[in-house]
Amino acid sequence: MDRKESKAMACIIGSNAPLLLQPKFSFLSSPSSTATGHLLCCLPNPPPQLYRLDEGYGRREALLSIALTTGSAFPAIVPNALAHTDGFRVYTDDANKFQISIPQDWTVGSGEPTGFKSVTAFYPQETSTSNVSVVITGVGPDFTRMESFGKVEAFAETLVSGLDRSWQRRPGVAAKLVDCKAINGIYYIDYTLQNPGESRKHLYSALGMAFNGWYNRLYTTTGQYVDEESEKYGPKIQKVVSSFKFI
Repeated sequence: MDRKESKAMACIIGSNAPLLLQPKFSFLSSPSSTATGHLLCCLPNPPPQLYRLDEGYGRREALLSIALTTGSAFPAIVPNALAHTDGFRVYTDDANKFQISIPQDWTVGSGEPTGFKSVTAFYPQETSTSNVSVVITGVGPDFTRMESFGKVEAFAETLVSGLDRSWQRRPGVAAKLVDCKAINGIYYIDYTLQNPGESRKHLYSALGMAFNGWYNRLYTTTGQYVDEESEKYGPKIQKVVSSFKFI
């Protein structure tokens, strides 16, 4: 990595990383939701989310954060186009220019919490912590494509090693990189996180960059499920995340 990339990754895994251990949660509600709501997938253990460039840092310093912990509610059911096919429906966000396929019976919710351009979540109607979210954030002019953060292998290894706290005297979250790859400009990162005494969580993320005519934006699509729900939701979530594409 060069100096710019190193600083960006240092921000990703720096002082905000401990927030993973004591997360806040946001809830998505809808007419079909239970009274307790549904947990947004990335809130407890998110991938890196990029904020807008702070002008005070200049071109070399991007301001990044690891915690999507807004505490906001997202009551709206998103009115974007949904086309049905093979047990899945194609969700199209015309405003943000992306498509993603989700299971027919999953619910959609959206919101615009402080610090993020857009958050859209997809989750099963039954009570579960398994779900997928698409988070869109503005980035600085230096970041025009994913390679601006370095190669996918270095990006993934630095991210996961920065989240790992299993080596501490009082062990914290154990993070393990399962796989990573880059396809058509999108980084795919498969990793696990496990707090001591808790179920292991599987996270599968797709990260891509796009320009909307005014500024560059980072799209982070992340699916999450625990070991106990691997058989029920694992294949579905991987299919949903893998289906993300720009339009």
